[in-house]
Amino acid sequence: MTHSVRIGIDVGGTFTHAVAIDAETLELLGKSKVATTHSAKEGVAKGIIDSLNLLLKKADLNPENVSFIAHSTTQATNALLEGDVAPVGVIAMGKGSSAFLARLHGNVGSIELAKGRFLKTYFEFMDTSGGLDKKRLEDCLKRLHEAGARAIAVSEAFSVDDETNEEKALQLAREKGFVATAGSEVSKLYGLKVRTRTAVINAAMLPKMIETADMTESSVRAAGIKAPIMIMRSDGGVMDIDAMRKRPILTRLSGPAAGVAAAMMYLRISDAIFLEVGGTSTDISVIRNGKALVTDAEIGGHRVYLRSLDVNTLGVAGGSMLQVSGSHIKDVGPRSAHIAGMSYVSFVDNFQNPQVELLSPKEGDPADYVSIKSSGGVSTLTPTCASNLLSLVPEGDCASGNKEQIRAAFQALAAKIGSSPELLAEEVLDRAYEKILPALKKFAAEYKLDMDSVTLVGGGGGAAAIVPYVAKKMGLQHALAENADVVSAIGVALALVRETVERQVVSPKQEDLIKIREEAFNAVAAMGADPSCIEVHVEVDPRANILRATAYGATGLTEAQNQNSAGSPEERLKLASDSFRSKDSKVEILAETEHFTVFGCEQIERKLFGLIPARLQSVRAMDRKGVIRLKMKDARLQKVPCSGVEKAIADLSEENAQYGDAGKIIPDFMIISGPKIIDLSGLQDTWQVQTLARSELTMLPGDSPTVVLAAIP
Repeated sequence: MTHSVRIGIDVGGTFTHAVAIDAETLELLGKSKVATTHSAKEGVAKGIIDSLNLLLKKADLNPENVSFIAHSTTQATNALLEGDVAPVGVIAMGKGSSAFLARLHGNVGSIELAKGRFLKTYFEFMDTSGGLDKKRLEDCLKRLHEAGARAIAVSEAFSVDDETNEEKALQLAREKGFVATAGSEVSKLYGLKVRTRTAVINAAMLPKMIETADMTESSVRAAGIKAPIMIMRSDGGVMDIDAMRKRPILTRLSGPAAGVAAAMMYLRISDAIFLEVGGTSTDISVIRNGKALVTDAEIGGHRVYLRSLDVNTLGVAGGSMLQVSGSHIKDVGPRSAHIAGMSYVSFVDNFQNPQVELLSPKEGDPADYVSIKSSGGVSTLTPTCASNLLSLVPEGDCASGNKEQIRAAFQALAAKIGSSPELLAEEVLDRAYEKILPALKKFAAEYKLDMDSVTLVGGGGGAAAIVPYVAKKMGLQHALAENADVVSAIGVALALVRETVERQVVSPKQEDLIKIREEAFNAVAAMGADPSCIEVHVEVDPRANILRATAYGATGLTEAQNQNSAGSPEERLKLASDSFRSKDSKVEILAETEHFTVFGCEQIERKLFGLIPARLQSVRAMDRKGVIRLKMKDARLQKVPCSGVEKAIADLSEENAQYGDAGKIIPDFMIISGPKIIDLSGLQDTWQVQTLARSELTMLPGDSPTVVLAAIP
């Protein structure tokens, strides 16, 4: 092995998967699977270590060739759901008029993490008008320890302006043996109560998460791997293990985020609704313009300062059991074969003489779940079985099962309740579809998705059981991920280093935009991202006066796999036409650069109940591999040399701005220059777009071909 290797480990609810990927070709070199070790004394760390050691052995990898290793984790999510967190001592600080606010908002009380699960806190207040008194702080820490606190959260009013006292208190708390978090460490936004709550939840997770991180790091080093260890974040990127030791709260939802990372980096999906279908649940999320859509998170119904993947998790998947009522399938799930300890009929050996019994899989469940007794033991019918019977599972897919015995089982069920195997199989998938459809509609409405061009992409071992049927019912295109059973682990292996920086800024100036961009850029560069590939997206939220910069970049990932062009011009035009899904409209090339071809297609959208036709210029930007990297429903563009970008922005902004009650609304801008698509959406004024464009393009020659695109509001 001469190429560098990237290792990704995905910790799922049932299994922990590990994969090795060739960093240059993205070839899957090997994979391993072990049971997730929730009950081991080492926690999930044992599964991570076991899967890694098995992978190294099975794939015959030289540890010295491993250039990147990362893992997702369920530990943060499980800790919050189960209330398995440390009691936290809260030290609130304030001076002058802010002392009252600190005393009031710093005392967050017991925090409900999930239904019936609470985080216990103990409270102390310190007036810092005369500075931070070390003796008084030591007394506070002693009282909190005696009360039962095992972690400390320090929060001072307006600490985002001056972190000095919080940093001193943190240092002393750590010297006294506490794990500790400061409010300014988890967020730079104003809002004392939310910032304190976020710090408290983060502190509560520290003891176990640090223990897991230490065990994982020592085992990885013992295996001879010297590469930096990365952890999957909840927003689809990774951070280094030292950052995780400070902010474990960022790993919440890192499992679903891994699948989305695979869709973007491995499958090269730029616009899709991604369904990661496991055995028990399905995680649904949205990718738009090559980015995972994130939102402000809540924990236990409480707002926290955390940006995480906008994901909807549903209790229906490839292994969901069937509930019957009369002659119909009443429901699919939420109980799954995995939780009930049963096999799928699809995969049972020695399956003969099937007999149907209705039972209650777990105490408290209704006694109307279907089980199948046969010579091979007790198993159950699932959506995976139904999709196999209806020939929706591609040959060779990991969900492909024994169709003959599936038919026999459905026949036995049909004989018992009065139906036919095919009708029952369709009913099974209809019930699953009915659970998934509302989530798809919600995302479509919330993000204004163009459902005519959306693709449903399925990942996870159960993808073929759900996605093809849902796409068929909705009249949408779909795709199933290659290596679907380990796609999340692949996503971890290929994920980008990511960091988000937020500041509360009223009417941001040019220097504010440049400063926050540089801070985000430097943060991911410090974690090992290649500076030449780092991209930064800056947003301005005028309602909350928030300035946000999100930076992401790869570590040691080459672009060798992208060197070859995607066939002839005719083939590329065909790919673009398929993306537009328009048989009658003419597709033409609007602009070309060394790395991209921009296609356009005039389409008609009917408004006001279909009475008024509106002409739109839909746009697709295709890279040299034939991957659609950008979709815009209606856009205008100019191809200019790099030196002419600012004028093009001004012209397009003026020509396509709209005016309403909120004043002037400018288009969202995207710039194609070199191998990058620069996202300048989410900005409020033309000068903001020009400022960031200037910063992004400063190193390019003035004559570099550049395409400026404006999305019509």
